[in-house]
Amino acid sequence: MDNRPIGFFDSGLGGLTCIPYLMRELPEEKIIYFGDTARTPYGSKATRTIRNFSMEITDFLVKSDVKMIVIACNTVSATCVDDLQERFPDIPIIGIIEPTARYVATYRGVKDKVGVIGTKVTIASHAYKNKIQKYNNRIQIAEAPCPAFVPLIEEGIIDNEIMDLTIRYYMDSFVRENNLDAVVLGCTHYPLIKKNIERLYPQLDIINPSDIVAGRIREVLDDRDGFASGSDFTNVFYASDLSENFINMIDNIFKDEEKKVKFLNFDLEREISR
Repeated sequence: MDNRPIGFFDSGLGGLTCIPYLMRELPEEKIIYFGDTARTPYGSKATRTIRNFSMEITDFLVKSDVKMIVIACNTVSATCVDDLQERFPDIPIIGIIEPTARYVATYRGVKDKVGVIGTKVTIASHAYKNKIQKYNNRIQIAEAPCPAFVPLIEEGIIDNEIMDLTIRYYMDSFVRENNLDAVVLGCTHYPLIKKNIERLYPQLDIINPSDIVAGRIREVLDDRDGFASGSDFTNVFYASDLSENFINMIDNIFKDEEKKVKFLNFDLEREISR
């Protein structure tokens, strides 16, 4: 038994989409989340910058005495999960891409054509394609960057025509030309527009890594006898810029969850400069 919290982090608010699935899968677990909202988005930044930011946040979570860390960000998972695991060898650190790749390779047929949408960095890394085909090299994978999705979602521009037009701009020809059967939401922000994509492309099976990663968390805790038990707690959500959009998105994502939540602003750059 281990009643310490699980640490999550993302470049912004997208990683929050993973947490309701964990709350339902493992309701006793406590959560500390860090969203780097002051420096989002990561998906258009240089790999070195992404790595530096990720090291800073991971160091903060380790100092917060978390029992494991979930990189709830596809961009970070695609670029530096190995670096983080090497720097912090005493704590399990899992990315979101590996468990999703295993799921796709296992449950999609060899004749399926699977698309992956994500940030520029994630798509340029070919992380999903390489990992899926490592487990099943007969699945056909197509990839497309959709860089405007994250800033629109961060601004709360979701249930309106602007978002629908942006989705069609990126996806109409991508879906049609590749004759896709399924699409992986290769950014944790994208589940927030999952209903839009399902409405616009009802023929597609939408694969949501934010859901899949909860199963991997359970596996890691089971291996380490690390499940929490009966602890009274308040989930803590840190943001490097605690904006109104961040709080509104938390309220929206967790409206069906009966959990105690506390919001805190944390100036990571100021803390590092001390």
